[in-house]
Amino acid sequence: MNQLHFPILSTIVFLPVIGALLVSLIDSKKETAIRWVTFIVLLLDFLVSLPLFFYFNSSTYQMQFVEKVPWISSLGMNYYLGIDGISLFLVLLTTFLSPIAQLSTWSGITQKTKEFNIVLLLLQTGMLGVFVSLDIFLFYIFWEFQLIPMYLMIGIWGGPNRVFATMKFFLYTFFGSVFMLVALMALYFLHHAYYHEYTFNMVTLMSQPLPANLQFWLFIAFALAFAIKVPMWPFHTWLPWAHVEAPTAGSVILAGILLKMGTYGFLRFNLPMFASMTHQFVDIILIISLIGIFYGAFVAMVQPDIKKLVAYSSVSHLGYSMLGMFALSAIGIEGSIMQMINHGISTGALFLIVGIIYERMHTRNISEYGGLASLVPIFSVFFMIFTLSSIAVPGTNGFIGEFMVLFGTFESHKVFAIIAAFGGLFAAVYMLTMFKRVVFLKPLNPKLLKLTDFNLREWIYMVPLVVFVFWIGIYPNTFLSKMHASVNHLIEQTKITNVNPNLNGKVSFDNKVIIKKSGLKG
Repeated sequence: MNQLHFPILSTIVFLPVIGALLVSLIDSKKETAIRWVTFIVLLLDFLVSLPLFFYFNSSTYQMQFVEKVPWISSLGMNYYLGIDGISLFLVLLTTFLSPIAQLSTWSGITQKTKEFNIVLLLLQTGMLGVFVSLDIFLFYIFWEFQLIPMYLMIGIWGGPNRVFATMKFFLYTFFGSVFMLVALMALYFLHHAYYHEYTFNMVTLMSQPLPANLQFWLFIAFALAFAIKVPMWPFHTWLPWAHVEAPTAGSVILAGILLKMGTYGFLRFNLPMFASMTHQFVDIILIISLIGIFYGAFVAMVQPDIKKLVAYSSVSHLGYSMLGMFALSAIGIEGSIMQMINHGISTGALFLIVGIIYERMHTRNISEYGGLASLVPIFSVFFMIFTLSSIAVPGTNGFIGEFMVLFGTFESHKVFAIIAAFGGLFAAVYMLTMFKRVVFLKPLNPKLLKLTDFNLREWIYMVPLVVFVFWIGIYPNTFLSKMHASVNHLIEQTKITNVNPNLNGKVSFDNKVIIKKSGLKG
């Protein structure tokens, strides 16, 4: 179903590639022109993506804005794109954050400016491709492709330990990708074994019943790949290094978008495709999520570096997203998706805040700061808003996501929900303690007296983030209404709890033997 009768998803995905080609034609010495062309292309990509929101049909779970063209027909491969209520906001979040991230680099990236902007544009294409691909082979290509620009971004424009951080990032994520590739190929050949047809169609494969023993290994393979990307404890150790060493734009995109590819993968593969194993692994995933929530909070408390503190907070926040997802309730999954969006906005904004002050002071040590409230009051107000959002104060976007996650978890796992609620308390401890030390204590560093407040460019890219902090916090239904149908359908897909390996593709559902079909149409 394509409401616009126009290949809008292809346009959104590949417009940045055209932008990269344009930038490649500009003389490297014309840095201002390079920055402007890149920003205009990313801004145009965001504007082109807006009709997805306005023309999206909230009453159906079927894939929308579908584009399907035969690709390698002999292997069952198609160029197949589409979105539903789950992927819609991840696409919009990507197109929204990318121009903001690029605008933040105008004074921070002064070497190899042309190459940096080309890398940023190509990264945009890779990320968008993951969220809109409905052919699993195409999905895997985009999944792997986005590793290369991020690898280059950290490795070339990162901090002093960028080589170590880059290698750790690449090896961890590539290790997970190997498991995913094996699982994808297994799905491909299993479908042929059941139905005598080769296909990489994700929608078709969602309706493929599998024996329990095969579901177990496939669930594990996909879960490893996605858990590394989220990242969940104990696969998180690459993240703080990558965040700290990455340039500001890299940290914003990594926190705001790339990590969501992991949570999206769980929603798109593990829950609907391996429903039986999803139920069997619920308690394990919930326990790991709880460990991540508290581990991230405790480690963040002792960080002397502001950026590393925010990095560890990501481990904690995304623990809530996984908790809500595996509560397997509609409100829990919707809260999980909202937590993804909110984390992208709030944590992305905090990395921008750190980048702004780092450009002026060239240090991220908390002990080097103090008294910013009187020295740079506008900066301090923005810092306060995003801090309150991060600790889920009512009226901000963070509260909506965490409340829905806890509410949804309480419906089915009361003990887990009660324990998770205390994670918010520890988040307040490390965030407010850091904020007090940076903004209110007496300034001891004489360099602080030379600080300047927000300039016009910083106003331009920070104000939209504040708007969404309060928009989502005050009236979240604008966003929730678009995902109801897709989430409810996902819940129905996860209700299959008993797979009989002797039924040759049949499954037991509510004590009836049926052939399960997803109902999704391309």
